[in-house]
Amino acid sequence: MESLRVGDELAAGVQKTANRVTLDSMIEKIESEDYISPECLPSMTICVMKMKNGFVLVGKSAPADPENFDPELGRKFAREDCIRQLWPLEGYALREKLA
Repeated sequence: MESLRVGDELAAGVQKTANRVTLDSMIEKIESEDYISPECLPSMTICVMKMKNGFVLVGKSAPADPENFDPELGRKFAREDCIRQLWPLEGYALREKLA
């Protein structure tokens, strides 16, 4: 999440108006998250993220070498994958609002 936070802070540094999608604004919209590790690939982590409006995102992570699997990092990276998918959707929604 640090890389997402750094990118968000850099964007804030050049912000000229209040109209911007922020990491915190997206996190506030999360209703729930579930994490799954499939039996057929236990080193993979899948994050199913439900937003407060009912929209669902699916993020995933898996190391190239299963020996490097860390469950905590798997959840972190799968969650970040969901948030990276959400960013352009929120940007589009903001652009629609501004139009």
